[in-house]
Amino acid sequence: MLIAGFPAGAWGTNCYLVAPAAGEECVIIDPGHQAAPGVEEALRKHRLKPVAVVLTHGHIDHVASVVPVCGAHDVPAWIHPADRYMMSDPEKALGRSIGQQLMGELTVGEPDDVRELTDGSRLDLAGLEFTVAHAPGHTKGSVTFRMPETSDVPSVFFSGDLLFAGSIGRTDLPGGDHAEMLRSLARVCLPLDDSTVVLSGHGPQTSIGRERATNPYLREVADTLRGSGGGPTAAPRRGM
Repeated sequence: MLIAGFPAGAWGTNCYLVAPAAGEECVIIDPGHQAAPGVEEALRKHRLKPVAVVLTHGHIDHVASVVPVCGAHDVPAWIHPADRYMMSDPEKALGRSIGQQLMGELTVGEPDDVRELTDGSRLDLAGLEFTVAHAPGHTKGSVTFRMPETSDVPSVFFSGDLLFAGSIGRTDLPGGDHAEMLRSLARVCLPLDDSTVVLSGHGPQTSIGRERATNPYLREVADTLRGSGGGPTAAPRRGM
């Protein structure tokens, strides 16, 4: 399997291209702010043909390049219905103080073909399998994508802004909810195998095992489920 990722734009949002191998079809995950040139470079380098864009959530730092990328390659974009409005109205999604700063420099809107994600659904795209998990907390429509383990590759988990190396996504923007975030961590992340590779919306690669042992928020959730209580030590949040 081929996964080509790069941080894009002012917020360093990770954009990923996933394919069975070089020279084949691929899926693009979260083409955000100023991501289009990096997407085109990766497509050329690995000789890939995109068949779809899939989005972990609707914040503009994850979707700003959806329209040009989908338009250039005539492919659909997949997003949870609770976050779909954010593609056309980032100011409402981010709050006025942040949204106003962006409106003058970004062209917003939907691509021609938008399809909606549902919890537990399976996407079979480019010869790959992605299992969708609705994971609200950062936004109402946040989702994750999990690829199954194979004989030579561990399971891969695209966590969006749910789980980062050492932290979690912020919950202070419209639609954010800290308690809901903790429930999503418990339901979506804790059941995964320690060997699962975590590719998040911001920051470096990690694993479920590493985060289970060291991430203060994931440890809080695990301790609560075990009945031992406790709370997280301070850790920086990432994402918009």
